[in-house]
Amino acid sequence: MKVIRTVEELKSVVGALKAEGKSVGLVPTMGALHDGHVSLMEKARGDNDVVVVSVFVNPTQFNNPDDLRTYPRTEEADCARMRDAGVDIAFIPSVEEIYPEPDNRVFDLGKVAEVMEGAMRPGHFNGVAQIVSKLFSIVKPTRAYFGEKDFQQIAVIRRMVELEGFDVDIVDCPIVREPDGLALSSRNVRLSAEARAIAPQIRKMLLQSRDLKAQGYSPVETARLTTDAINNIEGLEAEYFQIVDALTMQPVEKWECVGNAGAVGCATVYCGGVRLIDNIRYQ
Repeated sequence: MKVIRTVEELKSVVGALKAEGKSVGLVPTMGALHDGHVSLMEKARGDNDVVVVSVFVNPTQFNNPDDLRTYPRTEEADCARMRDAGVDIAFIPSVEEIYPEPDNRVFDLGKVAEVMEGAMRPGHFNGVAQIVSKLFSIVKPTRAYFGEKDFQQIAVIRRMVELEGFDVDIVDCPIVREPDGLALSSRNVRLSAEARAIAPQIRKMLLQSRDLKAQGYSPVETARLTTDAINNIEGLEAEYFQIVDALTMQPVEKWECVGNAGAVGCATVYCGGVRLIDNIRYQ
Protein backbone atom coordinates (compact mmCIF):
# COMPACT_ATOMS: atom_id res chain seq x y z
CA MET A 1 0.00 0.00 0.00
CA LYS A 2 1.28 3.43 -0.96
CA VAL A 3 0.74 6.29 1.50
CA ILE A 4 0.34 9.67 -0.19
CA ARG A 5 0.12 12.98 1.64
CA THR A 6 -0.01 15.59 -1.12
CA VAL A 7 -2.67 16.44 -3.68
CA GLU A 8 -0.08 16.78 -6.43
CA GLU A 9 1.30 13.26 -5.93
CA LEU A 10 -2.16 11.71 -5.66
CA LYS A 11 -3.27 13.35 -8.92
CA SER A 12 -0.13 12.12 -10.63
CA VAL A 13 -0.34 8.53 -9.38
CA VAL A 14 -4.08 8.07 -9.92
CA GLY A 15 -3.98 9.90 -13.24
CA ALA A 16 -1.39 7.45 -14.55
CA LEU A 17 -3.48 4.48 -13.43
CA LYS A 18 -6.62 5.87 -15.05
CA ALA A 19 -4.64 6.51 -18.26
CA GLU A 20 -4.01 2.75 -18.32
CA GLY A 21 -7.79 2.25 -18.33
CA LYS A 22 -8.03 1.15 -14.71
CA SER A 23 -11.18 1.76 -12.67
CA VAL A 24 -10.75 3.56 -9.35
CA GLY A 25 -12.85 3.11 -6.22
CA LEU A 26 -12.69 5.85 -3.57
CA VAL A 27 -13.63 5.37 0.09
CA PRO A 28 -13.64 8.76 1.86
CA THR A 29 -13.19 8.42 5.65
CA MET A 30 -12.25 10.47 8.68
CA GLY A 31 -10.12 7.66 10.05
CA ALA A 32 -10.58 5.76 13.33
CA LEU A 33 -11.38 2.91 10.99
CA HIS A 34 -13.59 0.00 12.06
CA ASP A 35 -15.21 -3.03 10.41
CA GLY A 36 -17.85 -0.80 8.82
CA HIS A 37 -15.15 1.07 6.94
CA VAL A 38 -13.48 -2.22 6.06
CA SER A 39 -16.74 -3.44 4.48
CA LEU A 40 -16.65 -0.38 2.19
CA MET A 41 -13.04 -1.11 1.26
CA GLU A 42 -13.86 -4.75 0.54
CA LYS A 43 -16.78 -3.75 -1.67
CA ALA A 44 -14.52 -1.27 -3.49
CA ARG A 45 -11.83 -3.95 -3.84
CA GLY A 46 -14.30 -6.28 -5.55
CA ASP A 47 -15.63 -3.60 -7.91
CA ASN A 48 -12.46 -1.78 -9.03
CA ASP A 49 -8.91 -2.23 -10.27
CA VAL A 50 -7.56 0.34 -7.81
CA VAL A 51 -8.80 1.27 -4.33
CA VAL A 52 -8.04 4.68 -2.79
CA VAL A 53 -8.98 5.43 0.82
CA SER A 54 -8.76 8.97 2.15
CA VAL A 55 -8.23 9.59 5.86
CA PHE A 56 -8.95 13.20 6.75
CA VAL A 57 -10.75 14.72 9.72
CA ASN A 58 -12.46 17.53 7.86
CA PRO A 59 -12.74 20.67 10.01
CA THR A 60 -15.35 22.38 7.81
CA GLN A 61 -18.05 19.82 8.66
CA PHE A 62 -17.76 20.24 12.44
CA ASN A 63 -19.97 22.90 13.96
CA ASN A 64 -18.81 21.95 17.46
CA PRO A 65 -15.09 22.69 18.14
CA ASP A 66 -15.01 20.20 21.03
CA ASP A 67 -16.29 17.46 18.74
CA LEU A 68 -13.50 18.21 16.27
CA ARG A 69 -10.90 18.30 19.03
CA THR A 70 -11.93 14.96 20.55
CA TYR A 71 -12.53 13.09 17.29
CA PRO A 72 -10.29 9.99 17.43
CA ARG A 73 -7.14 10.01 15.31
CA THR A 74 -5.45 6.61 14.93
CA GLU A 75 -3.26 6.73 11.83
CA GLU A 76 -1.03 3.74 12.61
CA ALA A 77 -3.97 1.43 13.32
CA ASP A 78 -5.83 2.84 10.30
CA CYS A 79 -2.92 2.01 7.98
CA ALA A 80 -2.82 -1.55 9.30
CA ARG A 81 -6.54 -1.98 8.59
CA MET A 82 -6.19 -0.54 5.11
CA ARG A 83 -3.29 -2.85 4.27
CA ASP A 84 -5.22 -5.87 5.51
CA ALA A 85 -8.21 -4.85 3.34
CA GLY A 86 -6.08 -4.72 0.21
CA VAL A 87 -6.14 -0.95 -0.25
CA ASP A 88 -3.74 0.29 -2.93
CA ILE A 89 -3.43 3.97 -1.95
CA ALA A 90 -3.99 5.69 1.39
CA PHE A 91 -4.39 9.44 1.03
CA ILE A 92 -3.59 11.07 4.41
CA PRO A 93 -3.23 14.82 3.88
CA SER A 94 -2.86 17.67 6.36
CA VAL A 95 -5.52 20.34 6.76
CA GLU A 96 -3.17 22.81 5.05
CA GLU A 97 -2.83 20.48 2.06
CA ILE A 98 -6.58 20.26 1.54
CA TYR A 99 -7.35 23.86 2.47
CA PRO A 100 -4.35 26.02 1.52
CA GLU A 101 -6.86 28.85 1.70
CA PRO A 102 -10.39 28.99 3.15
CA ASP A 103 -13.07 27.18 1.15
CA ASN A 104 -15.92 29.67 0.93
CA ARG A 105 -18.07 27.68 -1.47
CA VAL A 106 -21.73 27.41 -0.51
CA PHE A 107 -23.66 24.58 -2.15
CA ASP A 108 -27.36 24.78 -2.98
CA LEU A 109 -28.08 21.38 -1.48
CA GLY A 110 -31.81 21.96 -1.19
CA LYS A 111 -34.31 20.29 1.07
CA VAL A 112 -32.36 17.05 1.60
CA ALA A 113 -29.89 19.08 3.68
CA GLU A 114 -32.39 21.16 5.65
CA VAL A 115 -33.89 18.53 7.98
CA MET A 116 -32.53 16.31 10.76
CA GLU A 117 -28.73 16.60 10.73
CA GLY A 118 -28.98 19.71 8.57
CA ALA A 119 -31.23 21.40 11.12
CA MET A 120 -29.24 20.25 14.15
CA ARG A 121 -25.75 20.93 12.76
CA PRO A 122 -25.78 24.17 10.75
CA GLY A 123 -23.12 24.15 8.05
CA HIS A 124 -22.33 20.47 8.52
CA PHE A 125 -23.53 19.27 5.14
CA ASN A 126 -21.97 22.19 3.30
CA GLY A 127 -18.67 21.10 4.86
CA VAL A 128 -19.30 17.52 3.73
CA ALA A 129 -19.99 18.76 0.21
CA GLN A 130 -16.78 20.82 0.27
CA ILE A 131 -14.49 17.94 1.20
CA VAL A 132 -16.16 15.26 -0.92
CA SER A 133 -16.20 17.53 -3.98
CA LYS A 134 -12.50 18.23 -3.44
CA LEU A 135 -11.74 14.51 -3.21
CA PHE A 136 -13.79 13.79 -6.34
CA SER A 137 -11.94 16.55 -8.22
CA ILE A 138 -8.55 15.18 -7.14
CA VAL A 139 -9.16 11.44 -7.57
CA LYS A 140 -11.84 11.44 -10.31
CA PRO A 141 -13.03 8.04 -9.09
CA THR A 142 -15.12 5.61 -11.08
CA ARG A 143 -17.10 4.80 -7.94
CA ALA A 144 -17.27 6.17 -4.40
CA TYR A 145 -18.44 4.24 -1.35
CA PHE A 146 -20.44 5.44 1.66
CA GLY A 147 -22.07 3.67 4.58
CA GLU A 148 -25.83 3.81 5.12
CA LYS A 149 -25.41 4.68 8.79
CA ASP A 150 -24.99 8.23 7.50
CA PHE A 151 -28.15 7.85 5.43
CA GLN A 152 -28.92 11.53 4.97
CA GLN A 153 -25.32 12.26 4.05
CA ILE A 154 -25.60 9.96 1.03
CA ALA A 155 -28.62 11.93 -0.21
CA VAL A 156 -26.64 15.14 0.23
CA ILE A 157 -23.65 13.75 -1.69
CA ARG A 158 -25.90 12.62 -4.54
CA ARG A 159 -27.27 16.17 -4.69
CA MET A 160 -23.74 17.63 -4.72
CA VAL A 161 -22.76 15.25 -7.55
CA GLU A 162 -25.80 16.44 -9.51
CA LEU A 163 -24.90 20.09 -8.90
CA GLU A 164 -21.23 19.73 -9.82
CA GLY A 165 -21.69 17.28 -12.69
CA PHE A 166 -19.24 14.64 -11.41
CA ASP A 167 -19.08 11.43 -13.45
CA VAL A 168 -19.04 9.01 -10.51
CA ASP A 169 -21.25 6.21 -9.27
CA ILE A 170 -22.26 6.61 -5.61
CA VAL A 171 -22.41 3.19 -3.96
CA ASP A 172 -24.24 2.99 -0.63
CA CYS A 173 -23.35 0.05 1.60
CA PRO A 174 -25.28 -1.57 4.48
CA ILE A 175 -24.72 -0.66 8.13
CA VAL A 176 -22.34 -3.02 9.94
CA ARG A 177 -23.29 -3.75 13.54
CA GLU A 178 -21.84 -5.22 16.70
CA PRO A 179 -23.36 -8.59 17.70
CA ASP A 180 -25.63 -6.74 20.15
CA GLY A 181 -26.97 -4.47 17.39
CA LEU A 182 -25.01 -1.25 18.00
CA ALA A 183 -24.10 0.39 14.69
CA LEU A 184 -20.34 0.58 14.26
CA SER A 185 -19.05 4.14 14.59
CA SER A 186 -15.71 5.81 15.19
CA ARG A 187 -17.41 7.56 18.11
CA ASN A 188 -18.11 4.27 19.90
CA VAL A 189 -14.59 4.28 21.36
CA ARG A 190 -15.64 7.32 23.42
CA LEU A 191 -18.42 5.41 25.18
CA SER A 192 -17.79 4.54 28.83
CA ALA A 193 -18.39 0.92 29.85
CA GLU A 194 -21.74 1.96 31.31
CA ALA A 195 -22.79 3.87 28.19
CA ARG A 196 -21.63 1.04 25.93
CA ALA A 197 -23.93 -1.34 27.81
CA ILE A 198 -26.90 0.99 27.23
CA ALA A 199 -26.19 1.95 23.59
CA PRO A 200 -27.66 -1.22 21.96
CA GLN A 201 -31.06 -0.10 23.24
CA ILE A 202 -31.10 2.43 20.40
CA ARG A 203 -31.31 -0.34 17.81
CA LYS A 204 -33.86 -2.18 19.94
CA MET A 205 -36.15 0.86 20.02
CA LEU A 206 -35.82 1.32 16.25
CA LEU A 207 -36.82 -2.30 15.68
CA GLN A 208 -39.82 -1.78 17.96
CA SER A 209 -40.88 1.14 15.76
CA ARG A 210 -41.55 -1.40 13.01
CA ASP A 211 -43.99 -3.11 15.37
CA LEU A 212 -45.77 0.22 15.89
CA LYS A 213 -46.17 0.59 12.13
CA ALA A 214 -47.57 -2.95 11.95
CA GLN A 215 -50.05 -2.06 14.70
CA GLY A 216 -51.44 0.75 12.55
CA TYR A 217 -49.73 3.80 14.00
CA SER A 218 -48.99 6.62 11.56
CA PRO A 219 -45.40 7.70 10.85
CA VAL A 220 -45.90 10.78 13.07
CA GLU A 221 -47.28 8.68 15.94
CA THR A 222 -44.58 6.05 15.46
CA ALA A 223 -41.87 8.70 15.61
CA ARG A 224 -43.34 10.29 18.75
CA LEU A 225 -43.76 6.98 20.58
CA THR A 226 -40.27 5.83 19.60
CA THR A 227 -38.74 9.11 20.77
CA ASP A 228 -40.55 8.72 24.10
CA ALA A 229 -39.35 5.12 24.42
CA ILE A 230 -35.73 6.16 23.85
CA ASN A 231 -35.98 9.01 26.34
CA ASN A 232 -37.48 6.67 28.94
CA ILE A 233 -34.23 4.67 29.01
CA GLU A 234 -31.85 6.06 31.61
CA GLY A 235 -28.66 7.26 29.94
CA LEU A 236 -30.24 7.91 26.52
CA GLU A 237 -31.52 11.24 25.19
CA ALA A 238 -33.00 11.50 21.69
CA GLU A 239 -32.00 14.61 19.80
CA TYR A 240 -34.46 13.58 17.12
CA PHE A 241 -36.16 10.59 15.56
CA GLN A 242 -37.89 11.29 12.27
CA ILE A 243 -39.49 9.07 9.67
CA VAL A 244 -38.74 10.43 6.21
CA ASP A 245 -38.94 9.53 2.56
CA ALA A 246 -35.73 7.64 1.75
CA LEU A 247 -35.17 9.65 -1.42
CA THR A 248 -36.23 13.20 -0.53
CA MET A 249 -35.45 13.12 3.21
CA GLN A 250 -38.76 14.91 3.82
CA PRO A 251 -40.96 13.90 6.78
CA VAL A 252 -43.69 11.36 6.04
CA GLU A 253 -47.16 11.86 7.53
CA LYS A 254 -48.90 8.82 6.01
CA TRP A 255 -47.37 5.46 5.14
CA GLU A 256 -49.37 5.32 1.91
CA CYS A 257 -47.78 8.59 0.75
CA VAL A 258 -44.25 7.19 0.80
CA GLY A 259 -42.46 7.20 -2.57
CA ASN A 260 -40.92 4.23 -4.35
CA ALA A 261 -37.69 4.49 -2.32
CA GLY A 262 -39.62 3.67 0.86
CA ALA A 263 -39.42 5.24 4.30
CA VAL A 264 -36.54 5.36 6.73
CA GLY A 265 -36.49 6.26 10.42
CA CYS A 266 -33.42 8.33 11.31
CA ALA A 267 -32.29 8.80 14.90
CA THR A 268 -29.65 10.80 16.69
CA VAL A 269 -29.27 9.87 20.34
CA TYR A 270 -26.92 11.05 23.07
CA CYS A 271 -25.57 8.14 25.07
CA GLY A 272 -23.33 9.07 27.98
CA GLY A 273 -22.63 12.39 26.26
CA VAL A 274 -21.62 10.74 22.96
CA ARG A 275 -23.72 11.57 19.91
CA LEU A 276 -24.71 8.40 18.04
CA ILE A 277 -26.75 8.03 14.86
CA ASP A 278 -28.67 5.08 13.46
CA ASN A 279 -31.57 4.38 11.12
CA ILE A 280 -34.07 1.75 10.09
CA ARG A 281 -35.93 0.96 6.89
CA TYR A 282 -39.66 0.30 6.74
CA GLN A 283 -41.24 -2.11 4.29
